[in-house]
Amino acid sequence: MNLKTILIFIISALCFTFLPAQVRQKGKASYYSKKATGARTSSGERLHHDSMTCAHRTYPFGTRLKVTNPSNGKIVIVRVTDRGPFSRGRIIDLSWGAAKALGMLAQGVATVLVEQVDETIVPFRPSDEKIAAEFDYESSGLTDELHPSWKEIKEANHKIPTGHPKKQSKPQKPNPSMRR
Repeated sequence: MNLKTILIFIISALCFTFLPAQVRQKGKASYYSKKATGARTSSGERLHHDSMTCAHRTYPFGTRLKVTNPSNGKIVIVRVTDRGPFSRGRIIDLSWGAAKALGMLAQGVATVLVEQVDETIVPFRPSDEKIAAEFDYESSGLTDELHPSWKEIKEANHKIPTGHPKKQSKPQKPNPSMRR
């Protein structure tokens, strides 16, 4: 191999190497108008003005970012659901609710610090699997003391037969019009 081929190989390998996102960014932030509520974002999710979401150019969808307003010290955690901003000099677009929490509504554009909260990426669509916690109230021995009527209900439930008895017909009341 000649020197030219090796040099081309090294340069092309460096061009296709993934670079990690910056640890901390400082720049201008803007926010979505309240009127944008209901619009679809790049992730497919609908935008709501009260949600704590943002648009960022490089972070994957679902990444949680900590945004700090250094002028007043307010901090908010947002989730990336959109791409942008596409205005020159801006690093993040915030939802209206996140901008309100940072105290930047009156300014419109503010200087902020942006950093990734952790490496965990929250999926932008929740899973369909529902898990409910189970509680065993009887093991604590406090079931009768929590509410006075529970003891009565518990005793009444123990008196109900657990089997399925044959249906018993109710005694019919005599019909007054059918008198002899």
